[in-house]
Amino acid sequence: MSAFDMVFASGRLHYLGRAMPATCGRGGVCDDKREGDGATPRGVLRIAAVMYRPDRVTSPGPWAVPIYPGDVWCDDPVHASYNHLCRRPLPASHEQMRRADPQYDIVMITDWNWPKARPGAGSAIFVHQWRRPGAPTAGCVAVARPDMHWLAARAAPGTRLVVR
Repeated sequence: MSAFDMVFASGRLHYLGRAMPATCGRGGVCDDKREGDGATPRGVLRIAAVMYRPDRVTSPGPWAVPIYPGDVWCDDPVHASYNHLCRRPLPASHEQMRRADPQYDIVMITDWNWPKARPGAGSAIFVHQWRRPGAPTAGCVAVARPDMHWLAARAAPGTRLVVR
C-alpha cells in the first residue's frame, strides 16, 4: 500500500492523511462480487473517472466530465453495454446517472469489472455522496457531501481505492 491510496475499512475512508466516515454496500464487503448482491468487492480498485452535475456543482478538477441528461449506466449482464456509461434510450436495465437526489452530484467511477465486463460479476462500483450518515449503498462506497468534494478535488486518474 501507498500513502496515496484511498483505503476503506471499518466504516472509514482514509486518504492523504485524512479519515472520514464512510459506508459500503448493504451486503458488506465480499470476496465474490455478483450483480445485485448489494456488496462492495474487497480488493484494489482504481479511480477511472470523475463525473459531476454541472447544473449543481462546479467541476472538481481538470479531468472531471459532466453528467448530462440522458446519461445512464447499464447494469444488465446480458447487454453488450453491461457496466458502461450509455445514453438513453437504452432498452436494457440501467441506472440514471443524473439523479433527482444529490448522491451523484459528484461521482468517482472505479474500474471494477471494467472496461471488459464479465457478465454477472457486478457493475458500477462508485465513490459517491451518501443518502444520509451511515446509510448503506447498493455496493458503492459513500461519504458525506463535503468529503466527496474534498476527495474528488484531490484524486487523480488511477488513484487506488483499497477495500479491506
